[in-house]
Amino acid sequence: MKRSFLLFIAVVMMFGARADEGMWIPMLIGKNYEEMQRLGLRLTADDLYSINHSSLKDAILQFGGGCTAEMISDNGLLLTNHHCGYDAIANLSTVDRDLLDNGFWAHNLTEELPAQGVTALFLQSMEDVTDKVKAAVGNATGEEYNKKFDDIRKEIEDKESNRGKLVANVRSYFNGNQFFLLIYKRYTDVRLVGTPPKSLGKFGGDTDNWMWPRHTSDFSMFRIYADENNEPKPYNDKNVPYHPRKFLPVSAKGEHEGDYAMIFGYPGRTNRYEVSYGVDLAINVTNPATVTCRDLRLAIMRRHMDMNKATYLQLTSSYSSIANYWKYFIGQTEQLKRLDVVSSKAAAEAEFTKWERANNMNDGLMGKFAAMYKDYTPYAKHTTYLTECFRAPSISRMATAMKPLYDAYERNDGKLADDSLAKYIRIAKSGYSATLKTYDLATDKEMFAEMTRLFYQDVAKDQLPDIYASKIIKDKDDKSLGQYTQYTDYVFSHTFLADSNSFNEFCKSPSFSKLKKDAAVQYALSFVTNYTKNYQPKVEAFSSKRAELSKEYVHELMEQQKDKLSYPDANSTMRISYGSVLSYDPQDGVHCNYFTTLDGLIAKYKPGSDEFDAPQSLIDLYKAKDYGRYADKDGSLHTCFITNNDITGGNSGSPVMNANGELIGAAFDGNWEAMSGDIAFDKKYKRTIVCDIRFILFLIDKMGHADNLIKEMDVRY
Repeated sequence: MKRSFLLFIAVVMMFGARADEGMWIPMLIGKNYEEMQRLGLRLTADDLYSINHSSLKDAILQFGGGCTAEMISDNGLLLTNHHCGYDAIANLSTVDRDLLDNGFWAHNLTEELPAQGVTALFLQSMEDVTDKVKAAVGNATGEEYNKKFDDIRKEIEDKESNRGKLVANVRSYFNGNQFFLLIYKRYTDVRLVGTPPKSLGKFGGDTDNWMWPRHTSDFSMFRIYADENNEPKPYNDKNVPYHPRKFLPVSAKGEHEGDYAMIFGYPGRTNRYEVSYGVDLAINVTNPATVTCRDLRLAIMRRHMDMNKATYLQLTSSYSSIANYWKYFIGQTEQLKRLDVVSSKAAAEAEFTKWERANNMNDGLMGKFAAMYKDYTPYAKHTTYLTECFRAPSISRMATAMKPLYDAYERNDGKLADDSLAKYIRIAKSGYSATLKTYDLATDKEMFAEMTRLFYQDVAKDQLPDIYASKIIKDKDDKSLGQYTQYTDYVFSHTFLADSNSFNEFCKSPSFSKLKKDAAVQYALSFVTNYTKNYQPKVEAFSSKRAELSKEYVHELMEQQKDKLSYPDANSTMRISYGSVLSYDPQDGVHCNYFTTLDGLIAKYKPGSDEFDAPQSLIDLYKAKDYGRYADKDGSLHTCFITNNDITGGNSGSPVMNANGELIGAAFDGNWEAMSGDIAFDKKYKRTIVCDIRFILFLIDKMGHADNLIKEMDVRY
């Protein structure tokens, strides 16, 4: 066994085992297994993860690049969240055939619909490559480190990808102290099988998002297709359903308080090694900035979506994504303050500093962190507003996509050879087409005017791009929208980007003079040039220094607390968490039960509401109490339940399994009281919200009349 692998095992012994906290690497479950058994697990460690035979890891996949899904049949059928399939469902919907609002169920394979752009990624193996990476990068820092790391990463990935047949990723763990090579197989022929109507898939809308109690049927179903050898192949009508190495049996027996609960998935990002200075910056600058921008963006989008059904279908996926993390940052800020995370981290850092001195390290890491954040803070809002405000209008992103062409012209005195010109036009077309799907002229004009005003009002005046002084601001004291609307009208009437026909005409006969005169390009380049020239160097220096200090900090924590058990931050690689089905008390005198029922959904039901409406077919089933085999022992139909498992974004769609490895639900959210969790885990309040598999089966069977799907699964009653 390699020395670095032994070091990793030692690292995994920090902080003491906790059943509810931790996103653990399945390959290195190690000491955790005993705790999992104590909580009730009845599987072997080899059942969880093995490269020699099928194991639970083979039933779990990364879905669409940002979610998790699980195989639930031998015939390629998978389950994930409704919000994970939302974009694909919206793209397959039209005004005349609105699958998003009305729901959809395929009653045979021929009715399944190709979900273009959706991918399914299966983990094949993991290998420790820490020694190889560290030998290649040596003692390099900053840009030199980044270059050397990119070189060795690419070398390893190219070698292990089997000429592109596999996906090879070298990923960093423990803030750059460990490195693993992960090998995946990617399938791209994925087809929509079933989805409840949006009224159920998003029941509760923004109001209930991140809240408990919950009654949302947040699930959708897809099928993976492969060639005749079960290998990946692009969409082809001759492809056949994929046969996984492992699929999950389904338990319809129900769950109870204290039952073992286990989650596999691909959690996106946590930052639990963040220092107090970073938390303070998030609370006071970056989170509020993000919320302010998204507040306005959502209000504008909502107005236009409400006025036009086609606009609604075009923008709804983007709106949902923006809204999700708009509320997330509100909640995270509130809980970081409530739990006084800055103070608790500062106290731990003071103890760490004492340990440094006692062990003659004298690195003064906390002082370096303090100085670094102090230098960066004046530019943090500008950086956030560039992404959340300037880039909010589609026209800004379209114009920014023209910059490579603009720069190439400028480097070559306005003249480009045919091959170079063709290359840069392809880049421009790619950027334009990617943005066009969310471009609605009326929405974008209002968004452009409002975002231009917001940037001017909120960003420090000495950091503004010169376009404000030269073109936009006529009266510095005028805070109305008037002058921004006038400028917006000017921009949209003096750009070839606002209309796809004009853009295509430009691409057929491009010229530097036309590009320079374009009002949208002038606007975007003023922002981008201002940032890249004056602020990007500061941001990059901050990011580089932060990475170096964080790596050193975590390395020293390993030394300080080497007798305890720990786990690396989430980084979109497969993890396992374990715990129990568990109720909680969010505040004094308030108890939250561990499950909800259809009775609670009906109590929230508001006919015609955008958030709390429900299909008449569900109302009829409720009135008849026609729950079939899916009712609980007391006759009620459970909709959702909660566990104390540790998850984050990316775990959406993750399977929640019982002690036998049977599927009991699909994880889809966290609770409001624990939204500090990505930075500071709170054992008392942290809960995972799960859609009960019995509610899912009920909707498939009783509402969707898709008993073909029920028969396909291994359902255990």
